[in-house]
Amino acid sequence: MRWDKPIGTLLLLWPTLWGLWIAADGKPDALIAAIFCLGTFLMRSAGCVINDYADRDFDAHVARTSQRPFARGAVSKKEALLLAAFLALLSFLLVLPLNHLTWLLSVPAVLIAASYPFTKRFFPMPQAYLGIAFSFGIPMAFAAQTNQVPALAWILLLANVFWVLAYDTAYAIADKPDDLKIGIKTSAITLGDYDVAAVMAFHLLFLAVMAGVGLRLGLLWPYYLGLALAAALMALQYRDIRHRDRALCFKAFLDNNRVGAAIFAGLLLSYWLR
Repeated sequence: MRWDKPIGTLLLLWPTLWGLWIAADGKPDALIAAIFCLGTFLMRSAGCVINDYADRDFDAHVARTSQRPFARGAVSKKEALLLAAFLALLSFLLVLPLNHLTWLLSVPAVLIAASYPFTKRFFPMPQAYLGIAFSFGIPMAFAAQTNQVPALAWILLLANVFWVLAYDTAYAIADKPDDLKIGIKTSAITLGDYDVAAVMAFHLLFLAVMAGVGLRLGLLWPYYLGLALAAALMALQYRDIRHRDRALCFKAFLDNNRVGAAIFAGLLLSYWLR
C-alpha cells in the first residue's frame, strides 16, 4: 500500500482539493472534505496494490522496484487481491453519505484506477491514462458539492492530466533503461529524445490552463502568485531532468508535491481575501 511513501497520495490529493474549493466557492462542506481526503488515501493504497499485482513479473527486474513485496516473494496473489478489494470496499462505504451522482462517478473512477497498470502492456502513453485516474477526484468533488459536473470541472481535469503527464514522464525517465529491457510502454520511451522537452511542455500547458481557470473564476493575485511559484519550481525541475540522471529525475518527480501545495495555498488565500 506504500503508506511509507505518501507522495502518491499527495499528488492525488492536491487536484481533488483544488476541485473541492472551486466547486464550493472557497467554502467546502467539512464532511465532504474529510470523506475525499480519506477516500484519496484509501484509493491510492488500493491502486498501489493492484499496480504491484499487475507488475509482479516485472518489478524484480527494475532497480527501483526490486524490493517491493511481490518482487521479494513476501505476498501471494490471493492476499494482494483480497487487500485491494477490502480497500475498494472501504472507499465505497465512504461515498455512501454523498449524493447519487457522486456514487455514479465512483464507478468509472474505480475502473480506471484498477485498469491503469495493465495499459503499460499496449498503450504508448500510459501516463495519459494515469492522468485521468489521478484527476477523477475533480468531477467527483464538483458532484459531491453541487450535484452537477460543469464544464469547468472537465477543464480542471484536463489541466491536471497535463500535470500528471509532466511529473510521471519524469518518473518514467528514471526507469527508462529497465523498462526498455522488459518491454513495457511508457511516455518516456515513446517520446524518445524529446522526453525532457515534453515534460516541460506538459508543465507549460498545465500552467496555461490553470491560469485560464483563474481568469474565468476571477481569482485574486495570491492564486497567480501560487502559479508563479509553481512555475519557478518546474523550472528547477528542468535542471534535474535534463541529463536524465536517475536519482535526479526521481527527485524532480517528488518535487511536484511542492507544486501542488503552492497552487492550493494560492487558491486558499485568494478565496480568503474575497
